Amino acid sequence: MTEPAVRWEDASAGVMVVTMAHGRANALGPPILDGLSAALDEADQRDDVRTIVIASAIPGFFAAGADIKHMSAIDGASFAAYGDRLRGVLDRIAAPPRITIAAVDGLALGGGLELAMAASMRVAGTDAKFGLPEVKLGLIPGAGGTQRLPRLVGRGRAIDIMATARQVRAGEARSIGLVDRVVEAGQALAGAVELGKELRAFSRPALSAVLRTVDAAFDLPLDEGLRYEAAQVQELFEHGEAKEGLTAFLERRSPNFD
Repeated sequence: MTEPAVRWEDASAGVMVVTMAHGRANALGPPILDGLSAALDEADQRDDVRTIVIASAIPGFFAAGADIKHMSAIDGASFAAYGDRLRGVLDRIAAPPRITIAAVDGLALGGGLELAMAASMRVAGTDAKFGLPEVKLGLIPGAGGTQRLPRLVGRGRAIDIMATARQVRAGEARSIGLVDRVVEAGQALAGAVELGKELRAFSRPALSAVLRTVDAAFDLPLDEGLRYEAAQVQELFEHGEAKEGLTAFLERRSPNFD
């Protein structure tokens, strides 16, 4: 029986691990995209899933990128449809309210890096390498890479990475803000699960508001962003879990968040 391209399981209370395992390099073709969509559908149906960790079971690869064989055999209309499908899956990963964490060991190239950047956070092993080599194919990143990379590392660094098609090692990726945590090689999944457990203790509405307001910082002028922030914190105070958090602090106990 053929193994599924993507499988998922609960690693801990509130933490779902979604593992890609297709071909030699996890090319983001229809099998992977269908599998990721199914995993997200499962998480959407379960109120207990707070954090999703996306990892790979392929040695040496997180994901090598879009499916080049697939792209080389299709016409313009099919290429557009494939791009829309890929972007749709990544947009679901990026969307609040859930925290998503990419656990990257090995190579995350092209669409693989775009997948990692769509996640809320990234944990990388010391062997991880990141790159957007699409210019070598006469293309540019088309699943959010040109938009998400500058937001993480700045305009100049983003152009350098994309225009030279070079690979960025984990240490540099951490120093420029492309990844959030670096762990020993082969330990990215364990590090990401530990981070997921840590986040599980906090208020879900507050974490969701963190994602929304930080995203707003890139999309809104400062004055509008500040007003949006004020509205979010007011909402949390009146209708979120702030009352429990404040009470627990005063009573010197751990809060009982939903």
